[in-house]
Amino acid sequence: MLSSVAVLALDRVAAFELGVLAEVFGTDRTADGFPGYRFHVCSPDGGPVRTTSGFQLTPHADLGPAEEADLVAVPAHEHGSTVPAPVLDVLRRAADRGAYVFSVCSGAFVLGEAGLLDGRECTTHWRYVDELQRRHPTAKVRCNSLYVQDDRLITSAGTAAGIDACLHLVRQEHGSATATRLARRMVVPPHRDGGQSQYVEAPIPRTPEAATLEPVLEWLMRHLDRPVTVDELAARAGMAPRTFARRFRAETGTTPHDWLTNQRVLLARRLLEETRLSVEAVADRAGFGDAAALRHHFTRRVGATPQTYRATFRDRVGV
Repeated sequence: MLSSVAVLALDRVAAFELGVLAEVFGTDRTADGFPGYRFHVCSPDGGPVRTTSGFQLTPHADLGPAEEADLVAVPAHEHGSTVPAPVLDVLRRAADRGAYVFSVCSGAFVLGEAGLLDGRECTTHWRYVDELQRRHPTAKVRCNSLYVQDDRLITSAGTAAGIDACLHLVRQEHGSATATRLARRMVVPPHRDGGQSQYVEAPIPRTPEAATLEPVLEWLMRHLDRPVTVDELAARAGMAPRTFARRFRAETGTTPHDWLTNQRVLLARRLLEETRLSVEAVADRAGFGDAAALRHHFTRRVGATPQTYRATFRDRVGV
């Protein structure tokens, strides 16, 4: 169970990205029933570091806490700056002992310099994905992902994608209910669909006659249990099916089928965690129709069967 977190603050650290990690893991909400963490911001020598915003911050400690932390995280810092060798060493040791190693935005370059991206799936801010791939040719850089997990390695895209990745880890370690409550507390979505393509420069033009798809998405969230077709959704949005499909990808970064499947998997996770419904009943409630379809999609997206996921989650929370 995740209980201790060390954030490595390098010179010219990005204040927001560090703040994301501090907000999720460094704010004590145990009085409200949230899990608590031993949280340390660490600098290579324990001294103050400059931020990219022009002010200095004083960390809790040197790299000592990172030697034992369950999660060692690297927020973004000034791109291209030199990384001290002790930082790379502590990251390698963290990976070797099975700790989570986590980066936000350009922090992925630090993990790459430590040799942790070789042969692994990863991501970073869309502006830097090509450079990350050039520097680490054996890394499997996913250019359109908000975050990527490869075993205990988690990398996230720019800025707010760090929130997505943090909530993903909270969901994985403590369950969907806790992650959703925390997201509500932080006034952010518990899960964002799509990828970075919706945020890159020169996105697909938004035509003035195409209304936002928010009402359709809200309707879908209330009717995950029922079968729907693209034609039906297009009619609900008042568009031709092809126009709707283009608009959907432009606004969400993914296809209607992929978006809907992901939402159904998230619902199935909550049902498996919070109820004693049979897998067949969960499949019906989540809109998969039968247990075989649920197992197929759940295993592809979560990496475990519904039965295994339920057993693992119950072991973690002791129910």
